[in-house]
Amino acid sequence: MTRQSIILWFAFAAFFVAAVALEWRPNLFDFQGAGAGKLVFWAAFAAFTAYSFYCTMWENLFSTIGKMSQLHWGRQIGIDLYIGLLMLLSVIWLNEGSLPVLVFWLIPTLIYGNQATLLYFALNFDEIFRRFAASA
Repeated sequence: MTRQSIILWFAFAAFFVAAVALEWRPNLFDFQGAGAGKLVFWAAFAAFTAYSFYCTMWENLFSTIGKMSQLHWGRQIGIDLYIGLLMLLSVIWLNEGSLPVLVFWLIPTLIYGNQATLLYFALNFDEIFRRFAASA
């Protein structure tokens, strides 16, 4: 694992702790009722984070991005990823309605991608579920 990778993982750990602390509420890990959906997001977040860590052991993120950016499909996948991330950031904006909260999630989302958005949806599942259920 490279020094850059270690720094990124420590930064992600700090972001994770800050996000959980800022979003803390007593029912954060309550998986009753609609919480089955929340459990899916937590499981997806844990699995994706574990797999990302595993990938870090075998490949350097920056050299891999460099190789992919030389390929047409690699650039297309990157553009597709960031369009999707911007759409997910718009959901965060709509759910929170707060510029400081959006900025808090912006940089980690652009760096860590769906690893950060899965964390957001796991932390805020109840509120997002209630919004969608109320509008249905």
